[in-house]
Amino acid sequence: MDLFSKAEESNRQGAQPLAARMRPKSLDQMVGQSHILGPGKLLRRLVSAARIQSVLFYGPPGTGKTTLAKLIATETKAAFRQINAVTSGIKELREALEWARDELSVSGSRPILFIDEIHRFNRSQQDALLPDVEAGTIALVGATTSNPFFAVNGALLSRSQVFELQPLGQNDLVRLLDRAIHDPESGYGRYSIQVTPQALEYCARIAEGDARRALNALEVAVLSSVSIPIHLTVELMQESMQKKVLQFDPSGDQHYDMASALIKSLRGSDVDAALYWLARAIESGEEIRFLTRRLVIFASEDIGNADPEALSLAVATMQACEFVGLPECQLNLSQAVIYLALAPKSNSATTAIMAARKEVQQGNLIPVPIHLRDGHYPGSEVLGHGIGYQYSHDSPDGIAAQDYLGVDRQFYHPIQRGQENQLASRYEEIRSRLKRHTQKTVSSSEQAP
Repeated sequence: MDLFSKAEESNRQGAQPLAARMRPKSLDQMVGQSHILGPGKLLRRLVSAARIQSVLFYGPPGTGKTTLAKLIATETKAAFRQINAVTSGIKELREALEWARDELSVSGSRPILFIDEIHRFNRSQQDALLPDVEAGTIALVGATTSNPFFAVNGALLSRSQVFELQPLGQNDLVRLLDRAIHDPESGYGRYSIQVTPQALEYCARIAEGDARRALNALEVAVLSSVSIPIHLTVELMQESMQKKVLQFDPSGDQHYDMASALIKSLRGSDVDAALYWLARAIESGEEIRFLTRRLVIFASEDIGNADPEALSLAVATMQACEFVGLPECQLNLSQAVIYLALAPKSNSATTAIMAARKEVQQGNLIPVPIHLRDGHYPGSEVLGHGIGYQYSHDSPDGIAAQDYLGVDRQFYHPIQRGQENQLASRYEEIRSRLKRHTQKTVSSSEQAP
């Protein structure tokens, strides 16, 4: 490399943003992801043995998916080519696969084809990768922010190792920011910077596990400062951090993950957690109808007759949200979430219908007892339909002791919580009375000549 080439390379590196300059040069410099890169972990072993075949990196932005793909190529000394599924079509994909075949033929070693946002490829584009993946022509490394079990074809998924990258911890981000401040080559080690621990901790906390966002904020803070030395304070970092745009895909896994977190927090009676996940859903742009439907379902699925008012409140919330709309309907949602979280819980309505349906699905079809059959049409008496039926309202307590099923089955198992405790006592009393009647009827029929 001559003097001019070195100058050009230096200029290109100088123009790169801090986040790009601070990319680690080796796996040992990688911050976070110890669950897959720690000593003895699977990905570390695969890289050390140069046995990378087809892998998918799944995780939120700023967790190092692209960086890790490049480091794998460096560590295994493999040729590397990157394409982005957002901007590339089948033509670019075929060119990349042709390059890989030529590279394998010339060098004898399998190249790495890195596809960023691989979930954005359609089914036919993903299928086009299969022959070369199966033949070992390429070591495919795909990166996606969407759950690959939803977004990637089953055939390609079955041939790939999936590694989930986690958001970086606060301590990891503080260490990364500190490294960027003191690195004289890629960071700001040549600058005179004074920084408080509180400023780094604030930046790391607000970045929410996103290394790129943390480094971008540091870069804005340093480059916008005119004083010497540069004083990095909490106030300066607050000004330098842009409001994070929350990811939302109405068909993606984050949509279902947040809904799951909301429902599980309600079920666990944690009001504050439920309110947080509700706020996340609202701020992310979640459809209000989806949220109210989930609350109506929850009221019966997880509260049921422990507090029958829960269903009325959930339905009223759904109607109020339709009438009021955002932003005011957040108040209706908040009221409902607080009530549902604190309400006594019972899933007996859920387990009861599931047990009854299972009985039917298994083919245990019980004929309708003759005295319960429709007796309102001409000729029903000839068949005996409806004969012997006792009208419940003619009984003093409104309960007619007769057989309503024909066999002894119990699907409903009341839970001793909230108002269902009262229903449980009444249920046991009625069930015992009906059972005695059935046993008496059976005994009488057996004694008949």
